[in-house]
Amino acid sequence: MNNKVAIPIEGGRLSAHFGHCEQFYFADIENGKIVKEETITSPEHQPGVYPVWVKQQGANAVIAGGIGWKAKDLFAQENIMVYDGMSALTDEPRKLVELFIDNKLPILVDTCKHDHSNHKCNN
Repeated sequence: MNNKVAIPIEGGRLSAHFGHCEQFYFADIENGKIVKEETITSPEHQPGVYPVWVKQQGANAVIAGGIGWKAKDLFAQENIMVYDGMSALTDEPRKLVELFIDNKLPILVDTCKHDHSNHKCNN
């Protein structure tokens, strides 16, 4: 199966906060191998822009360090799988893609669906 993975980066490393990344690292995967890598400057961050833009780049998966539930929902609408909270594994984009290829990225389920503008959720 062929995939294209998008990873928000800052300074060449996985960005801890998805909405503030300066670039995206993209990796094309064919037959379990990375066949193409590229880094593209992110478009200006506006609500809903990144999911559409990532889809236009041909990606079907996003690996993030931290991403809000609204963005996750928007990616789901674009049929893009989101792997969130991956900064605990490594901040190296290529290594994250290798973990993706090896099916070693955990899928974290966020059960919280409310605004966190004034607090942190303990879910």
